Amino acid sequence: MSEIRKHYFLDEYCIIAPNRGFRPSDFKKTDEASNSKKCIFCKGNEEKTPPATAVYTPAGVTSDEGGVVRDWNVRCIPNMYPALSPKKSSSDQLAEGFGFHEVIIETPEHDYEPSMFLDEEITRLIRIYADRYTFYINKDGIKFVSLFKNYGSSAGASIAHSHSQLIALPLIPPIIKKEMETETCPFCDIIQRESISKRLILMQNDWIAFAPYFSKYPFEVWIMPKEHFPDMSKLSDVSGLAFMLRNVLSRMHALFGGFAYNYAFFQCTDKRYHFHLKVFPKLSVTGGFEENTNIYINPVSPEDAATQLRW
Repeated sequence: MSEIRKHYFLDEYCIIAPNRGFRPSDFKKTDEASNSKKCIFCKGNEEKTPPATAVYTPAGVTSDEGGVVRDWNVRCIPNMYPALSPKKSSSDQLAEGFGFHEVIIETPEHDYEPSMFLDEEITRLIRIYADRYTFYINKDGIKFVSLFKNYGSSAGASIAHSHSQLIALPLIPPIIKKEMETETCPFCDIIQRESISKRLILMQNDWIAFAPYFSKYPFEVWIMPKEHFPDMSKLSDVSGLAFMLRNVLSRMHALFGGFAYNYAFFQCTDKRYHFHLKVFPKLSVTGGFEENTNIYINPVSPEDAATQLRW
């Protein structure tokens, strides 16, 4: 039986419609035509991208300022087709589209992505995410940093080689502001609720992963710290978050095989906010109804998704 479910605390709705009879095998897998020889993100093709602003190597952090660095684990480069521009010529930053747009190339290996990463590799990536977030959030005029990953063409990735993106904005998105309009932290309440629900997937020390009651997308997962803190600059130990993300992605990979996905970090500097991460497998396509109503139809109940992801 279908259900119309309301968001935990916002005036938003989704439709859970398991009677559509979808199974994991019904969903579209990635259809990437991988060609490492032409890939500008692969090791050996460093000159084909803009000079790296940060290069994480076995010896430490450097940049391409003194020449192209060849021995690297992760490269951070300006986006070649940026959504925003770091140049300011007046005080009207919004009209000028002021901001920064960076690509984080997560690995030198072409057919390798975070669901396959070893513990030390995913931990390093999370540490770099925190480093790049902190670097940009402290820049003059920046109020919010969007940090996200698109993997697979159906998830919005234009290059097959695994990478993440960071867009630093001169404004705080309205949805983030709205999530802080309650007297107490609603995410702390959600953690209490979901830690004992059928939607719980994994709980490890100070972290929890669950399929949210309000799930817009099939097999959507939220990862949250039990401790309340607003952003990654306050995250002294990244190993817990790295463990949770790697486990969630590897469980999805075991269930779906190769699959497209997005994940995004939700954070800001306001102490009222509760940092969290959302993972969205790109298993179905939204259509006109969703665009018309902003109400999403999800053919997999979060309770069923959690059961399949718990193994």
